[in-house]
Amino acid sequence: MLDLEAVEQAHKRVPEVTHRTPISYAPILSDKCGYEVYLKKENLQRTGAFKLRGAFNKIAILVEGGDKKGVVAASAGNHAQGVAFSAKHFGIDATIVMPDSTPLTKVVGVSELGAEVILHGANYDEAYAHAIAYSKEKDKRFVHPFEDEKVMAGQGTVAIEMLEEIPDLDVIIAPVGGGGLISGIAVAAKAIKPDIRIIGIASAGAPAMKHSYDAGTPIDSRSVRTIADGIAVRDTSPVTLSYLRKYVDQLELVGEGEIANAILFLLEKQKLLVEGAGSVGVAALLHDKLDLPKGSKVAVVLSGGNIDVTMLSLIIEKGLVKSARKMKLVVILVDKPGSLQAFTQTLINTGANIVQIGYDRTSTDLEFGDAHVSVDIETKGAEHQEEIRQALREGGFSFKEEH
Repeated sequence: MLDLEAVEQAHKRVPEVTHRTPISYAPILSDKCGYEVYLKKENLQRTGAFKLRGAFNKIAILVEGGDKKGVVAASAGNHAQGVAFSAKHFGIDATIVMPDSTPLTKVVGVSELGAEVILHGANYDEAYAHAIAYSKEKDKRFVHPFEDEKVMAGQGTVAIEMLEEIPDLDVIIAPVGGGGLISGIAVAAKAIKPDIRIIGIASAGAPAMKHSYDAGTPIDSRSVRTIADGIAVRDTSPVTLSYLRKYVDQLELVGEGEIANAILFLLEKQKLLVEGAGSVGVAALLHDKLDLPKGSKVAVVLSGGNIDVTMLSLIIEKGLVKSARKMKLVVILVDKPGSLQAFTQTLINTGANIVQIGYDRTSTDLEFGDAHVSVDIETKGAEHQEEIRQALREGGFSFKEEH
C-alpha cells in the first residue's frame, strides 16, 4: 500500500545510497513568473536522477525479505541505472533489457554498474515485453519503473525532503510520464500538508496520462515523440492514474520548443544541466501554463540530468530559436555579382550576427538565374527579429523562416 508510512520507511532506507539533494531559491525564475520558486535538484542525485530512490527501496525490501534471486528491468535510461546501482550495492544480479536503438553511452553506463544488458526490440514496449518474459523464465524479480507501490514510495521521499526544508510550500510541481514520481510525492505531501497543491507537467509529445487524467479512464497514445525521453510513456498505468486522480490537483502539457527553452534557461541562468523530463516544470512556469496566486511558494522537481550529449546541441538549437535568439532564413537571390553582398549588408545594418551561411545555385526547384541562400543568424529577441524581417522586406528580398 502506498501511504505516508510506506514513504517514511523508504525515507529511512534510501540515504544508504542516495544524496539528500539541495533545494534552492531561484531568483531569476521567481522574478520572471511572479512566484517564490525553489528548485529540487535531483539532477545532482547519484546516477543523475531520482529513479535511484524507487529502485533502491524496491530492491532493499526484496533483500530484507530474503529474496536475492536477482532483478530484471526494462529501461533505456534512468531507471536502468537505478536498478543496476542498487543491485550492485546488495551484491545481486541485475539484467536490464534495452531497445536495440539505445545509445551506446547508455548501454556502457549500465554495464559499468555491473548489470547484464540485453538489447531487444524496436522500442520500449517490445523491450518491456521481453523483460517480463525473461524474468519469469529465469525466476527473477521484475522491477517496474513506476507501476509498483514500493518504487513509488521511494520516489515519494523527494517530497519529505522538500517539506522538511521548506514546510510552508504552497505548490509542488513534478514531471509526469508513467506517474510513479508524482504519485509518491503527492501521497506523502498531502498527508504531511493537506492544503498543498500538487501539479504535474507532461510533454505534449507523450500526452497519454494527461488525456487519461482529464477523462478519468486510461487512454493510451498511439505513439510518442519528445525530447523529454524520461517521460516518453505511451501507455497509461491504471495504478498510477488512480493516485493522480485522487491526489494531484492539476496536470498540464508543455511543447517541445518550450522544453528546449527551459533546458537552455536552466543551463544559462541556473548553471544546471537538466534533461528534458526534468525541465518540464520550469517550462510550465516560463511559458505561463499555470495560474497560481502571486507570491505562491513553489517547488519544482528537476528530476534528472542525464542528457545524451549527441542530442544536446539539437536541444540548445531549439531553445535558441524558441527564445528568439536565433533565426534560420532561406532567401531567394538573383544569381549575379553583388546580390549576396547586398543581402548580408542588410543583415549587418540591423546588427544581426551571421553564424552560418550556404549558397545553392543548382537546386532543381529554382528558377533559372536564381540562388537559394540559407543563413543562421544570432538575434537579440523578438523585437530585433521583427526589425530584421522589416529590413528584408524593404530591401525587396523574398524569404521564409525555418523553425
